[in-house]
Amino acid sequence: MKKLIIALGLITPALLFGQLDRSVVPSAAPAKAISIADPVVFKTANGITVILSENHKIPKVTFSLAVGNGDRIEGKKAGLSNIAGDLILSGTSNRSKDEIDAKKDYIGASINAGARNMSLSCLTKHMDTGLEIFSDILLNANFPASEFDRIVKQAESGLMAVKSSPESMGNNALMTSLFAGHPYGEVMTESTLKNITRDDVVNYFKQTFVPEGSYLVIVGDITKEKAEEVVNKYFASWSGSILAKVDYPSAKNLKGNRVIFVKKPGAVQSYIQVAFPVDVKVGDANYIPVSLTNHIFGGNGFGTRLMQNLREDKAYTYGAYSSLSIQQQGAYVAASGSFRNDVTDSAIVELIAELNKLTNSYVTDEELSLAKAVLTGRFARSLESPATIARFALEIERYGLDKNFYKDYLKNLDAVDKEKVLDMAQKFYTDKNCYIIVVGNESVLDKLKQFDADGRIEVVDAFGEPVQDMKKADISADELFQRYAMFLTNTKDAKTRNKVLKKFKSVTQNISMSVSQIPFPLKSVSFWGLPNSEVMTIEAQGMVVQKTYFDGKTGYSSNMQTGKTDLTTEEIAAKNKSTGLIPEISYAISGMKYEMLGIENQNGTDMYVVQLNDGESESFEYFSTSDYRKIKTITINTKGGEDAPGEITKTYSDYKEVNGVKFPHKIVMSAGAMTFSGEVESIEINKKTIENFK
Repeated sequence: MKKLIIALGLITPALLFGQLDRSVVPSAAPAKAISIADPVVFKTANGITVILSENHKIPKVTFSLAVGNGDRIEGKKAGLSNIAGDLILSGTSNRSKDEIDAKKDYIGASINAGARNMSLSCLTKHMDTGLEIFSDILLNANFPASEFDRIVKQAESGLMAVKSSPESMGNNALMTSLFAGHPYGEVMTESTLKNITRDDVVNYFKQTFVPEGSYLVIVGDITKEKAEEVVNKYFASWSGSILAKVDYPSAKNLKGNRVIFVKKPGAVQSYIQVAFPVDVKVGDANYIPVSLTNHIFGGNGFGTRLMQNLREDKAYTYGAYSSLSIQQQGAYVAASGSFRNDVTDSAIVELIAELNKLTNSYVTDEELSLAKAVLTGRFARSLESPATIARFALEIERYGLDKNFYKDYLKNLDAVDKEKVLDMAQKFYTDKNCYIIVVGNESVLDKLKQFDADGRIEVVDAFGEPVQDMKKADISADELFQRYAMFLTNTKDAKTRNKVLKKFKSVTQNISMSVSQIPFPLKSVSFWGLPNSEVMTIEAQGMVVQKTYFDGKTGYSSNMQTGKTDLTTEEIAAKNKSTGLIPEISYAISGMKYEMLGIENQNGTDMYVVQLNDGESESFEYFSTSDYRKIKTITINTKGGEDAPGEITKTYSDYKEVNGVKFPHKIVMSAGAMTFSGEVESIEINKKTIENFK
């Protein structure tokens, strides 16, 4: 009998397994409610709402402060809140920035701040020391002038980087149009940055960082009794009232598609966004189903509709995605991607077609199941972070959500069916009233008219400001180059100019450079010498990390990563098209191809624009129409391939005279996300030769 039972035990699973239909995906178990402890909430006498979530697994505690005063129109000082946020940790009336950094590092604490928030994270045993520093910053931040100047300079570099980033340019164009007249639609520009003073920052902080209406979320190894004690000890003296609430216009809905173009000379790809506002708020009845709908459409990963169509099927791009952005005062959906110039119009056709398909037919069971699995996994992983629990608690309190909203998240997500997804698409999505943002080369402009409801394309700059049509130049490129040379040499005719230039056999410029991503200064040496030699080196902490060398006939480039590479025949030919101390006056005979494009207004300044091509790269040079000085150069090098174009933007300012010739003493270079700010420390005339740099 015992043997029979054992035999049946072995046979039964095999029989059952053999009857399984492997083509059918097993049904998922019903989603369970998440176990999240309810936070303790109490309010202080000065108006702070404190939210405590105890977690004694790790001896660590985090304090996250979110002020009650929200976004405000900043107008001609757009960007003020960003500058203020970057300066909050710059020092107090009791401690310098260095002292703050040293103290928090000593106890292993992390202190961060933004335009409307501050946070402290430290071991529980160092909580009092951490809160002493934290509260000192909150109550006594003093915004030193030196730090203000540093942050402004850093912001200037950031604005340079924006002009090289299609994504940043496109986002600026979208936000300024979608949220016109709203704080979300304000973008910091070079002109608004210049309007911001240290006093503005001080006043912003005093008005914005007030206890009334603020939320202090405490998460970690701390009891309610201790939390009440430290809040009273370190925050009771904090004073200030919340500002009156201001209602701003909602995101602007359209009647017909609207195309907005951002010109990026020489671009070989078009960055495209197709966007529209949605009337959804965090935690409302549509929040979960519309989030699921967006993920199916193009959330992320290879299984979304946009990726399957535009990458896998059409091979138009490496990636196409859609984002659902829900903020306190507005929400929108934006589908985006970078596409080759020759398929710009085709990509827009497909993006709109996918929107149409989403609003007119059910998603498949497979799409729905995959999207739920991804969002479920993402939610589950997020619960591992105490910061997530803190965010949940804050959103429930701040937005008045049901206290079980996040506990029931997975159950509510699992309950969304195909009918609900179609309902969300039809209620919120559109293919006929979209903002279509395109950042790219003007060669694609005519292809875009078909997508605009009235056939008129709006052209804006990198910061979303309307661009005036380029005017016809009143002088030729050759005449401009002559006037530029006379500006540099303080002369009025070619003969006198040449006499001045004959004195120059070589020029060596020593430049101090800084870049936000590198914690130490860099040194650059730029050399030019007769007949046509040049050298450029970049040093970091005494080591040459990059060098280009050209003696007029041969040369090389080298860097620490790839070593030394000889210049190609084509690169040597290109260099010989830019000869002399002022190469522009030799273009007519050197073989350089050039064309005067016209007069363009940027940030209120009229500039002549000349297009150059030396056979290796394409450049656009900008000169002032008032005194003919060179303002900036944009160089595009596509030799790395269409999908990895190189673009370098240089701006020139602070011209000073040395031995009768003006040289720019401030040079800012932007290459991708890196912006180098250079200050010329010294210029040596006729002291070195090319032999010094071999």
